[in-house]
Amino acid sequence: MTIVLADTSAWSRFYRNDTPPDDPIASALDDELRSGSVVTTGLIYLELLRGFTRSNTRTTLAEHFEHVPCIEPARDDHAAAADVSLICRRAGVQVATVDALIAQICLANDLTLLTSDADFTHIARQVPLKLWRTG
Repeated sequence: MTIVLADTSAWSRFYRNDTPPDDPIASALDDELRSGSVVTTGLIYLELLRGFTRSNTRTTLAEHFEHVPCIEPARDDHAAAADVSLICRRAGVQVATVDALIAQICLANDLTLLTSDADFTHIARQVPLKLWRTG
């Protein structure tokens, strides 16, 4: 079974009221949640809480995330994330620190990243990051 780490962009589309019902990322996240194959990390939870200010949405987030397994990076993951960033930089790809760490969490735990953030497509061209694909 494929285990999926849904990043902030995927969760954001899942929770937004203006996301179309046929949105492939939100639909995929819904399917993966139903199958129990979604994990998260504290960084993603933090980014979501920062982005949603309505108390009812924050309550829904807390309720959902209570049941989503959380994978936290080890010290070695931080060093390896720096390596991911350096590999990308040498190829002319700038990577945000948080994105490098999310990519490394996926690499270290054999996770597929569910994202709509194009920055991860650029990272995946430099390291063996598995990205969820529609269709």
